[in-house]
Amino acid sequence: MTQTSGRFFDELGKLLTDAAGAADGVRKEVEGVVRAQAERVLRELDVVQREEFEAVKAMAQKAREENELLKERLAALESKAAKGKSKKGS
Repeated sequence: MTQTSGRFFDELGKLLTDAAGAADGVRKEVEGVVRAQAERVLRELDVVQREEFEAVKAMAQKAREENELLKERLAALESKAAKGKSKKGS
C-alpha cells in the first residue's frame, strides 16, 4: 500500500506543479493583454508621458528664473533712467 500511495502523491504533486505553471502562464498572458489595452487607451487619450512632463516642467522653471532676472534688470534700468531725468531737471 505504501508503494501505491507514494506513487499517487508523486502524480498529484506533478499535476499540481503543472497546474501552477499553467496558471502562471495564464496570469502572464492576462497581464500582457491588460497592459496592451491600457497603453492603447492612454494613447487615445493623448496623455503626456512622465519624461515629457518632467522636461516641460524644467523648461518652465528655467523660464521663470529668467523672467525674474529680467524683471530685476528692468527695474534697475528704470531706476537709473529716472535718476538721470531728475538730474537733468534740476
